[in-house]
Amino acid sequence: MQPSSSSSSPPVPSPSGPPSPWKPLKYRTSYDVFLSFRGEDTRRTFTDHLYAALDRAGVSTFRDAEGLRWGENIAEKLMQIIEGCRISLIVFSDKYADSRWCLEELVQIMECRRTRRQLVFPIFYHVDPSHVRNQTGSFAHAFQKYEENMLSEKQKEGRDKIAKWRAALIGAANLVGFDIADRYEAEFINSIVDEICKQLTNTYLNLAVYPVAIHSRVDDISKCLGVGLDDDVRMVGIWGMGGIGKTTVAKAIYNKFYHDFDSRCFLADIRETAKDSNGKIVLQERLLSDVLKPIKIVVGDVSRGINVIKERLGSKKVLIIVDDVDHEDQLHALAIRRDSFGPGSRIIITTRDRHLLELLKVDTIHLTQEMNEEEALELFSWHAFQNISPNEGYVQLSRRVVAYCGGLPLALEVLGSFLFGRSKGDWNSTLKKLKKIPHVKIQSKLRISFNAIDESQRNIFLHICCFFIGMDKNYIIQILNSYGFPAEIEISVLLQRCLVTVSEKNKLMMHDLLRDMGREVVREESPNRPERRSRLWCQEDVTDVLKDESGTEETEGLALSLQKSDNTSFSTEAFRNMKRLKLLQLNHVQLTGDCNQFPKKLRWLCLRGFSPQVIRNVFLNETYLVSIDMRYSNLVRVWKGSRRLGKLEILNLSHSHYLRQSPDFSQLPNLQYLILKDCVSLPKIDKSIGLLHRLALLNLKGCTMLKDLPEDFYQLIHVKTLVLSGCSRFENLSKDIGKMFSLKTLVICGTGITEVPSSVDCLRNLDFSSRQGLSGLKRCDQTSSPRLSLRGFLYEFLFGFYLLFWLFGIFCGRYKRVWREGEGSVFGGIN
Repeated sequence: MQPSSSSSSPPVPSPSGPPSPWKPLKYRTSYDVFLSFRGEDTRRTFTDHLYAALDRAGVSTFRDAEGLRWGENIAEKLMQIIEGCRISLIVFSDKYADSRWCLEELVQIMECRRTRRQLVFPIFYHVDPSHVRNQTGSFAHAFQKYEENMLSEKQKEGRDKIAKWRAALIGAANLVGFDIADRYEAEFINSIVDEICKQLTNTYLNLAVYPVAIHSRVDDISKCLGVGLDDDVRMVGIWGMGGIGKTTVAKAIYNKFYHDFDSRCFLADIRETAKDSNGKIVLQERLLSDVLKPIKIVVGDVSRGINVIKERLGSKKVLIIVDDVDHEDQLHALAIRRDSFGPGSRIIITTRDRHLLELLKVDTIHLTQEMNEEEALELFSWHAFQNISPNEGYVQLSRRVVAYCGGLPLALEVLGSFLFGRSKGDWNSTLKKLKKIPHVKIQSKLRISFNAIDESQRNIFLHICCFFIGMDKNYIIQILNSYGFPAEIEISVLLQRCLVTVSEKNKLMMHDLLRDMGREVVREESPNRPERRSRLWCQEDVTDVLKDESGTEETEGLALSLQKSDNTSFSTEAFRNMKRLKLLQLNHVQLTGDCNQFPKKLRWLCLRGFSPQVIRNVFLNETYLVSIDMRYSNLVRVWKGSRRLGKLEILNLSHSHYLRQSPDFSQLPNLQYLILKDCVSLPKIDKSIGLLHRLALLNLKGCTMLKDLPEDFYQLIHVKTLVLSGCSRFENLSKDIGKMFSLKTLVICGTGITEVPSSVDCLRNLDFSSRQGLSGLKRCDQTSSPRLSLRGFLYEFLFGFYLLFWLFGIFCGRYKRVWREGEGSVFGGIN
C-alpha cells in the first residue's frame, strides 16, 4: 500500500466493532467490501479484475447495482448497502467525476467513515491523486460543467451539492490508499487484495452476542485512556469479580481504538495459558507476533523473551490488552511496564485481583459494576426470549431470575439461555432448585477466584458466607483473630479479589452468587449428611441435626434464627458431640437440658432473645470466648458474682429491657466493647467497670434509668467512644473526664446534662461532631481551675472560628459532611 498524501490519516472502526448482529440494519447485507467506480472507465477492465481477485480470496464484494431488485428504490437501498459494508474501495479513474451518481456515492461513503468509522481506501487508477484532491485536470472539466448547469438552475441547492462533492473528493484523496503509477496491474491488484484480507482478518474482536450496556462502560474507560491526547504511556486496570464482563468491555475498547495505534495485541486467557510449562513463552511469542506482523520471533526462554519485547517494542506506539491476569509473574514475563513500549502506548489489564494493579502502579483502576435492574432484564430477555423484553406472562418470573442473578452478566446469559423455550412450570422448578443448588456453569466460573486463594483465606471466606454477611468488619476480624488467623490481612486479600466488599457503614458484604458459591463448597463436603459438614446455616439442615441430636466433630460453626413467636426448643444434648464448635448463633431458640453438654471451645456466642433471667455459671465455662451477643434477652442480671472470661472482647446486651444489674467486670481483663443500648431498666453500672483497662467503647444509648457513671470509669485512658444519647436522667459528667485523652466520640444529646466540666476542653482528640454537641453548654468549676478556664476560653474562640470556616466550606460546595448518630461506629456500637 502506498500513501497518496503525506497528510493522510488511517481510517478507524466503529466504537465497538461492526454493527451488532442482534440489532440489524433495516436491510441486512452480506458484503465485506463496497466497490465504487465509474463503469464507463473500468467496468470491463481493472474493476472486473479486482472484483474477481477479491472473490477468489473469499471477500464478499458489492459492485454496481447487482443484486438490487427491479422496482425497488435503488438509491435508498444502495446507501444502506454502503452502510452495511466494512470497507469501501473507491476506484478514481479519469472520468470518475463525470458521474453525479459516483459523486453522491462518494459523499455517502465519506459520511459512513465519519459516523461509523468505516474503513475507506482510495485507488488511483491512472489518475494523479492531486487532480482528485484539487479538482484539476479531468476533474476540473467535470466541475466546470456542473457549475454551469446546476448553478443556473437552483443556485443555493446547486452550490451546496457541489461543495459536498468537492469536500468528499478532498477527504478521500487525503487518505492512505493505492496508486498504480507505473506498476503492473496484476501485481497492483494482488497488493490491494492482500491488504483488504489483512484488514478483514484483524480488525475486530467478536463481542458478546447481545452486548447490552457495553457502550457506557467503554466510554468511562475511554476517558481514562485519553487516546491521542499525549505521548505518555498509560496503564489502566479493569478489575471485578468473575463473570462481571471485564473481557467483553476490554474487547470493545480494543475494537474502538484499533486503528489509533501502529500495532496492537489482545492477549486472551492469560491465566489458563500460563499454567502450561511453556505457557509464558507462548504468550511472549504471541505478543511479538501480533505487534510485529508478519515477522515471527522464537524467544526460547522467558528471560530472553522479556529482553526481546523491550528491544523490539520499546519505540512502537501500541495498544496491548492482557486479559485475565492472576499472578505478578505473568505481567513480568510480558514486560508490562511503562518503559517497555513507545510513546503514546496504552496498556489495559483485566484481573480479579486489585493488588496486582496496585503493584503495577497503573494510572487508573476501573471497577466493573454489576448491571442495574433495567440493563439486567434486557440482557436476560435477549437470551430467554430473543427479544428486548420478556414475553407476555413471563414478566414476574423474569424479574425473579434477574433478582437472583444480581446484575451478573454471566448468570443472566447462562440462565436466560437455559430457560429459553421452556414452560412456566420449568421456570418455577428451576428457581426452586437454584435456592438449594447453584447452577454448575455459573459456579465453575466464580469458583476460579476461590481456588486462587490459600487455605486460611478460604476458611475466612466460608465463615463470612455462612455467618457474617452484613456484620461489622472489625467485629468479624476480632472473632476470627481468635482462630489464629491474621484476619485483617486475609480479609484485605478477599477485598482485592472482589470476593467481599465493605459498605459505607463498615459492614462486610458479598454478591449473592458468591455467597451461594461458598455455601455450595461447604454443602459438597457431605451432600447427604449435613451433620458431617464444617458449617451449618440452612434452617432445615440445622433443625434436623438438632432434633436428631446427630451433631459431629466436623462442625465448626452453626447458625439458626427463628421467629420470636416460634416455641421450638432443642436439648443441649444435641451439642454433646460438637466438640470442635467455635461459632454458634441461636436467635430466639429455646434450650433445655444440662448445660454441661454445651460446647466448650466457642469463640462467638450469639443468643439473641435468650429467655432465662440469668446465665448459669456452668453455661459460660468458656476459655476461648471472644464475643457474647445477647441482644433482646430476658436477663435480669447477667451472671451471679464474677465470671472469669479472660479472652472476652465484646459484650452486647442491647435491648435487654429487664436487665436491672450490670455484670461484674472484674474478671474480664480484655473487654474492649461494652454495648448496653436500650437497657431501659438498668439504674447503674457496676463500679468494677473501672478495671476494664482495655475498654474502647461504651454505648449506653437509651438507658433511661441511668443517672451517672462510677468515678473509676473516668480513669480509663483507652476509651475512644462514649455514647449517652437518650439517657434522659443522666445529668453529670465527672470533672475527671479530662483525663480520658483517647476520647474521640462523646454523644450526650437527649440527656439531662446542662453543663459540663471545663476539663472537656482538654480532650484534644474529640471529633468535630462531639465538639459541636458540647459548644452550647456551660462550663462548670471555672473558678477553681483558672488555667482550665483560660484554656476553655481560647478553645471556644478557636472553635467558633473553625465553625465559621466549616460553614463557608459548605456554602462553596467544597466541604461536605453529614454527621448522623451512629455512622462509622464499631459493631453498630453507636446506633
